[in-house]
Amino acid sequence: MQQTSLLFAARAAPAPIVERASLEELVALANDYAVDVHAKATQRAYLSDYRSFEAWCQGRGLASLPAEPATVAVYLAALAQEGKRPSTIQRALAGIAHTHRTSGVAWARGPSAIGPVMRGIRRRHGTAPAQKAPLGDGELAALVATLGEGLVGLRDRALLTLGWMGAFRRSELVALDVGDVTHTSEGLVVRVNRSKSDQEGRGGEKGIPCASDLALCPVRALAAWLDAAGITSGALFRGINRFGRVQTDALSDRSVARIVQRAAAAAGLDPATVAGHSLRAGFMTTAARNGRSLKAIMAQSLHRSERVARSYIRHAGVFDDNAAAGLV
Repeated sequence: MQQTSLLFAARAAPAPIVERASLEELVALANDYAVDVHAKATQRAYLSDYRSFEAWCQGRGLASLPAEPATVAVYLAALAQEGKRPSTIQRALAGIAHTHRTSGVAWARGPSAIGPVMRGIRRRHGTAPAQKAPLGDGELAALVATLGEGLVGLRDRALLTLGWMGAFRRSELVALDVGDVTHTSEGLVVRVNRSKSDQEGRGGEKGIPCASDLALCPVRALAAWLDAAGITSGALFRGINRFGRVQTDALSDRSVARIVQRAAAAAGLDPATVAGHSLRAGFMTTAARNGRSLKAIMAQSLHRSERVARSYIRHAGVFDDNAAAGLV
Protein backbone atom coordinates (compact mmCIF):
# COMPACT_ATOMS: atom_id res chain seq x y z
CA MET A 1 0.00 0.00 0.00
CA GLN A 2 1.24 3.48 -0.79
CA GLN A 3 1.34 5.85 2.14
CA THR A 4 -0.59 8.49 0.25
CA SER A 5 -3.08 7.80 -2.48
CA LEU A 6 -5.44 9.74 -4.65
CA LEU A 7 -8.26 11.29 -2.65
CA PHE A 8 -9.71 13.45 -5.36
CA ALA A 9 -10.41 12.72 -8.98
CA ALA A 10 -10.64 15.70 -11.27
CA ARG A 11 -13.17 15.35 -14.07
CA ALA A 12 -13.11 17.99 -16.72
CA ALA A 13 -13.54 18.43 -20.43
CA PRO A 14 -10.51 17.66 -22.61
CA ALA A 15 -7.96 20.42 -22.27
CA PRO A 16 -4.61 21.33 -23.78
CA ILE A 17 -1.70 19.25 -22.48
CA VAL A 18 -0.23 22.17 -20.56
CA GLU A 19 -3.49 22.81 -18.71
CA ARG A 20 -3.96 19.09 -18.06
CA ALA A 21 -0.52 18.86 -16.49
CA SER A 22 -1.31 21.87 -14.32
CA LEU A 23 -4.56 20.27 -13.21
CA GLU A 24 -2.76 17.06 -12.29
CA GLU A 25 -0.33 19.08 -10.17
CA LEU A 26 -3.23 20.75 -8.39
CA VAL A 27 -4.88 17.39 -7.71
CA ALA A 28 -1.61 16.14 -6.21
CA LEU A 29 -1.41 19.28 -4.08
CA ALA A 30 -4.99 18.78 -2.89
CA ASN A 31 -4.12 15.24 -1.86
CA ASP A 32 -1.09 16.49 0.08
CA TYR A 33 -3.24 19.00 1.96
CA ALA A 34 -5.84 16.34 2.78
CA VAL A 35 -3.23 13.97 4.18
CA ASP A 36 -1.50 16.77 6.08
CA VAL A 37 -4.59 17.41 8.20
CA HIS A 38 -3.04 15.05 10.75
CA ALA A 39 0.23 15.73 12.55
CA LYS A 40 3.26 13.87 11.18
CA ALA A 41 3.51 11.75 14.33
CA THR A 42 -0.15 10.78 13.97
CA GLN A 43 0.37 9.85 10.33
CA ARG A 44 3.30 7.62 11.28
CA ALA A 45 1.24 5.96 14.02
CA TYR A 46 -1.67 5.37 11.64
CA LEU A 47 0.62 3.86 9.03
CA SER A 48 2.27 1.59 11.60
CA ASP A 49 -1.11 0.43 12.89
CA TYR A 50 -2.36 -0.30 9.40
CA ARG A 51 0.81 -2.23 8.53
CA SER A 52 0.20 -4.48 11.55
CA PHE A 53 -3.39 -5.05 10.45
CA GLU A 54 -2.24 -5.74 6.88
CA ALA A 55 0.26 -8.35 8.06
CA TRP A 56 -2.38 -10.00 10.26
CA CYS A 57 -4.76 -10.23 7.30
CA GLN A 58 -2.12 -11.61 4.96
CA GLY A 59 -1.35 -14.38 7.43
CA ARG A 60 -4.99 -15.47 7.33
CA GLY A 61 -5.76 -14.95 3.66
CA LEU A 62 -8.02 -11.96 4.34
CA ALA A 63 -8.30 -8.70 2.45
CA SER A 64 -7.05 -5.66 4.34
CA LEU A 65 -7.99 -2.97 1.80
CA PRO A 66 -10.87 -2.84 1.48
CA ALA A 67 -11.48 -4.82 4.66
CA GLU A 68 -14.77 -6.37 5.58
CA PRO A 69 -16.20 -4.96 8.83
CA ALA A 70 -16.22 -8.49 10.27
CA THR A 71 -12.50 -8.80 9.53
CA VAL A 72 -11.76 -5.58 11.40
CA ALA A 73 -13.98 -6.64 14.31
CA VAL A 74 -12.18 -9.97 14.66
CA TYR A 75 -8.81 -8.19 14.48
CA LEU A 76 -9.82 -5.87 17.32
CA ALA A 77 -10.87 -8.88 19.39
CA ALA A 78 -7.48 -10.48 18.67
CA LEU A 79 -5.71 -7.37 19.95
CA ALA A 80 -7.79 -7.48 23.12
CA GLN A 81 -6.89 -11.13 23.60
CA GLU A 82 -3.20 -10.19 23.31
CA GLY A 83 -3.69 -7.83 26.24
CA LYS A 84 -3.61 -4.56 24.31
CA ARG A 85 -5.20 -1.62 26.08
CA PRO A 86 -8.53 -0.28 24.80
CA SER A 87 -6.80 3.00 23.94
CA THR A 88 -4.25 1.12 21.84
CA ILE A 89 -6.99 -0.85 20.10
CA GLN A 90 -8.94 2.36 19.45
CA ARG A 91 -5.87 3.88 17.82
CA ALA A 92 -5.44 0.76 15.68
CA LEU A 93 -9.03 1.14 14.52
CA ALA A 94 -8.41 4.80 13.74
CA GLY A 95 -5.37 3.85 11.67
CA ILE A 96 -7.35 1.31 9.66
CA ALA A 97 -10.19 3.77 9.08
CA HIS A 98 -7.76 6.53 8.09
CA THR A 99 -6.07 4.30 5.53
CA HIS A 100 -9.40 3.36 3.97
CA ARG A 101 -10.55 6.97 3.74
CA THR A 102 -7.29 8.25 2.27
CA SER A 103 -7.35 5.43 -0.26
CA GLY A 104 -10.77 6.44 -1.52
CA VAL A 105 -12.49 3.43 0.07
CA ALA A 106 -15.83 3.96 1.78
CA TRP A 107 -15.67 3.53 5.54
CA ALA A 108 -18.91 3.16 7.48
CA ARG A 109 -18.30 1.95 11.00
CA GLY A 110 -21.72 2.62 12.56
CA PRO A 111 -24.03 -0.15 11.33
CA SER A 112 -21.31 -2.82 11.17
CA ALA A 113 -19.99 -5.24 13.78
CA ILE A 114 -17.08 -2.95 14.57
CA GLY A 115 -18.89 -0.53 16.89
CA PRO A 116 -20.42 -3.15 19.22
CA VAL A 117 -17.13 -5.07 19.44
CA MET A 118 -15.21 -1.92 20.31
CA ARG A 119 -17.77 -0.97 22.96
CA GLY A 120 -17.58 -4.46 24.41
CA ILE A 121 -13.78 -4.27 24.60
CA ARG A 122 -13.96 -0.96 26.44
CA ARG A 123 -16.58 -2.26 28.85
CA ARG A 124 -14.70 -5.47 29.67
CA HIS A 125 -11.13 -4.26 29.56
CA GLY A 126 -11.49 -0.53 30.01
CA THR A 127 -9.23 1.10 32.56
CA ALA A 128 -8.50 4.67 33.44
CA PRO A 129 -5.59 5.95 31.35
CA ALA A 130 -2.30 5.74 33.20
CA GLN A 131 -1.17 9.22 34.08
CA LYS A 132 2.25 10.33 35.19
CA ALA A 133 2.43 12.15 38.49
CA PRO A 134 2.34 15.94 38.34
CA LEU A 135 5.44 17.72 39.62
CA GLY A 136 4.36 20.46 42.00
CA ASP A 137 6.48 23.44 42.92
CA GLY A 138 8.12 21.49 45.77
CA GLU A 139 9.07 18.61 43.51
CA LEU A 140 10.32 21.03 40.86
CA ALA A 141 12.60 22.65 43.46
CA ALA A 142 13.91 19.22 44.43
CA LEU A 143 14.69 18.32 40.83
CA VAL A 144 16.43 21.62 40.10
CA ALA A 145 18.53 21.34 43.28
CA THR A 146 20.21 18.24 41.85
CA LEU A 147 21.56 20.03 38.78
CA GLY A 148 25.15 21.17 38.41
CA GLU A 149 26.59 24.35 36.89
CA GLY A 150 28.03 22.77 33.75
CA LEU A 151 26.38 22.97 30.33
CA VAL A 152 24.11 19.99 30.98
CA GLY A 153 22.97 21.37 34.32
CA LEU A 154 22.34 24.84 32.89
CA ARG A 155 20.35 23.44 29.98
CA ASP A 156 18.31 21.11 32.15
CA ARG A 157 17.55 23.88 34.66
CA ALA A 158 16.31 26.14 31.87
CA LEU A 159 14.25 23.34 30.31
CA LEU A 160 12.65 22.23 33.59
CA THR A 161 11.79 25.70 34.87
CA LEU A 162 10.58 27.05 31.52
CA GLY A 163 8.65 23.85 30.81
CA TRP A 164 6.94 24.06 34.21
CA MET A 165 6.20 27.79 34.33
CA GLY A 166 4.90 27.78 30.76
CA ALA A 167 2.88 24.56 31.09
CA PHE A 168 4.55 23.42 27.89
CA ARG A 169 4.01 20.14 26.15
CA ARG A 170 7.34 18.46 25.55
CA SER A 171 6.86 18.77 21.78
CA GLU A 172 6.32 22.52 22.18
CA LEU A 173 9.48 22.88 24.27
CA VAL A 174 11.81 21.20 21.81
CA ALA A 175 10.27 23.11 18.88
CA LEU A 176 11.20 26.50 20.35
CA ASP A 177 13.75 28.68 18.56
CA VAL A 178 15.59 31.69 19.91
CA GLY A 179 13.42 33.87 17.69
CA ASP A 180 10.30 32.62 19.49
CA VAL A 181 11.38 34.32 22.73
CA THR A 182 10.94 38.03 23.40
CA HIS A 183 12.41 39.67 26.50
CA THR A 184 10.31 42.26 28.34
CA SER A 185 10.61 44.08 31.64
CA GLU A 186 8.22 41.58 33.22
CA GLY A 187 9.79 38.42 31.87
CA LEU A 188 9.55 36.50 28.62
CA VAL A 189 6.91 36.25 25.92
CA VAL A 190 7.24 32.87 24.24
CA ARG A 191 5.56 32.23 20.91
CA VAL A 192 4.24 28.70 20.35
CA ASN A 193 3.91 28.33 16.61
CA ARG A 194 2.16 24.97 16.58
CA SER A 195 0.92 22.55 19.18
CA LYS A 196 -1.04 19.32 19.51
CA SER A 197 -4.34 21.18 19.82
CA ASP A 198 -3.40 23.71 17.13
CA GLN A 199 -2.56 21.70 14.02
CA GLU A 200 -3.56 24.61 11.79
CA GLY A 201 -0.65 26.63 13.13
CA ARG A 202 -2.52 29.65 14.43
CA GLY A 203 -0.09 29.75 17.32
CA GLY A 204 -0.28 31.35 20.73
CA GLU A 205 1.81 33.19 23.30
CA LYS A 206 2.78 32.36 26.85
CA GLY A 207 3.92 34.91 29.39
CA ILE A 208 6.81 33.69 31.56
CA PRO A 209 7.27 36.00 34.55
CA CYS A 210 10.43 36.31 36.61
CA ALA A 211 10.27 34.11 39.71
CA SER A 212 11.00 35.38 43.19
CA ASP A 213 12.93 32.18 43.90
CA LEU A 214 16.13 32.69 41.89
CA ALA A 215 16.79 28.95 41.73
CA LEU A 216 13.46 28.38 39.96
CA CYS A 217 13.42 31.45 37.73
CA PRO A 218 13.07 30.38 34.08
CA VAL A 219 14.02 33.85 32.83
CA ARG A 220 17.41 33.77 34.52
CA ALA A 221 17.91 30.06 33.82
CA LEU A 222 17.30 30.46 30.11
CA ALA A 223 19.62 33.46 29.88
CA ALA A 224 22.37 31.54 31.68
CA TRP A 225 22.02 28.53 29.36
CA LEU A 226 22.03 30.53 26.15
CA ASP A 227 25.00 32.59 27.26
CA ALA A 228 27.06 29.57 28.32
CA ALA A 229 26.15 27.62 25.18
CA GLY A 230 26.77 30.58 22.87
CA ILE A 231 23.35 30.17 21.26
CA THR A 232 22.10 33.28 19.43
CA SER A 233 19.80 31.68 16.86
CA GLY A 234 18.21 28.37 16.04
CA ALA A 235 16.96 25.70 18.41
CA LEU A 236 16.61 26.74 22.04
CA PHE A 237 17.29 23.35 23.62
CA ARG A 238 19.99 21.18 22.07
CA GLY A 239 21.97 18.05 22.70
CA ILE A 240 25.45 18.12 24.20
CA ASN A 241 27.88 15.48 22.97
CA ARG A 242 30.30 13.46 25.09
CA PHE A 243 33.02 16.02 24.44
CA GLY A 244 30.90 18.76 25.98
CA ARG A 245 30.09 20.46 22.68
CA VAL A 246 26.64 21.92 22.09
CA GLN A 247 25.00 20.47 18.99
CA THR A 248 23.00 22.39 16.39
CA ASP A 249 19.97 20.10 16.30
CA ALA A 250 17.11 20.44 18.75
CA LEU A 251 16.47 17.83 21.41
CA SER A 252 13.79 15.26 20.68
CA ASP A 253 10.61 15.26 22.71
CA ARG A 254 11.71 11.98 24.29
CA SER A 255 14.79 13.77 25.61
CA VAL A 256 12.52 15.93 27.77
CA ALA A 257 11.14 12.82 29.49
CA ARG A 258 14.66 11.50 30.05
CA ILE A 259 15.80 14.79 31.57
CA VAL A 260 12.82 14.87 33.94
CA GLN A 261 13.34 11.24 34.96
CA ARG A 262 17.08 11.65 35.46
CA ALA A 263 16.56 14.64 37.74
CA ALA A 264 13.76 12.85 39.58
CA ALA A 265 16.01 9.87 40.28
CA ALA A 266 18.74 12.19 41.56
CA ALA A 267 16.17 13.84 43.85
CA GLY A 268 15.12 10.50 45.32
CA LEU A 269 11.80 10.27 43.45
CA ASP A 270 10.64 7.25 41.49
CA PRO A 271 11.52 8.12 37.87
CA ALA A 272 8.92 5.66 36.58
CA THR A 273 6.12 7.86 37.94
CA VAL A 274 7.09 11.02 36.05
CA ALA A 275 7.73 12.12 32.48
CA GLY A 276 7.82 15.26 30.38
CA HIS A 277 4.10 15.78 30.86
CA SER A 278 4.62 15.98 34.62
CA LEU A 279 5.86 19.55 34.20
CA ARG A 280 2.68 20.67 32.45
CA ALA A 281 0.36 18.79 34.81
CA GLY A 282 2.35 19.99 37.81
CA PHE A 283 2.03 23.64 36.87
CA MET A 284 -1.72 23.33 36.30
CA THR A 285 -2.27 21.47 39.56
CA THR A 286 -0.17 23.96 41.55
CA ALA A 287 -1.89 26.94 39.94
CA ALA A 288 -5.31 25.50 40.81
CA ARG A 289 -4.28 24.88 44.41
CA ASN A 290 -3.19 28.49 44.63
CA GLY A 291 -6.58 29.77 43.49
CA ARG A 292 -5.82 30.58 39.88
CA SER A 293 -8.90 30.49 37.68
CA LEU A 294 -9.41 27.81 35.05
CA LYS A 295 -9.49 30.56 32.43
CA ALA A 296 -6.06 31.85 33.51
CA ILE A 297 -4.62 28.34 33.63
CA MET A 298 -5.92 27.57 30.14
CA ALA A 299 -4.45 30.83 28.84
CA GLN A 300 -1.03 29.58 29.93
CA SER A 301 -1.43 25.96 28.85
CA LEU A 302 -3.18 26.97 25.58
CA HIS A 303 -5.89 24.38 26.15
CA ARG A 304 -9.00 24.86 24.04
CA SER A 305 -11.21 22.40 25.91
CA GLU A 306 -12.27 23.02 29.50
CA ARG A 307 -12.98 19.32 29.93
CA VAL A 308 -9.44 18.37 28.94
CA ALA A 309 -7.91 21.16 31.04
CA ARG A 310 -9.84 20.04 34.13
CA SER A 311 -8.46 16.53 33.71
CA TYR A 312 -4.96 17.93 34.26
CA ILE A 313 -5.83 19.66 37.50
CA ARG A 314 -5.42 16.51 39.53
CA HIS A 315 -6.26 16.29 43.21
CA ALA A 316 -6.10 20.08 43.51
CA GLY A 317 -9.48 20.49 45.19
CA VAL A 318 -10.34 17.09 46.66
CA PHE A 319 -10.05 18.41 50.22
CA ASP A 320 -11.86 21.69 49.62
CA ASP A 321 -15.23 21.58 51.41
CA ASN A 322 -14.67 17.83 51.86
CA ALA A 323 -17.73 15.99 53.20
CA ALA A 324 -15.56 13.58 55.21
CA ALA A 325 -13.54 16.26 56.98
CA GLY A 326 -14.07 16.29 60.77
CA LEU A 327 -16.56 13.44 60.85
CA VAL A 328 -14.38 11.25 63.08
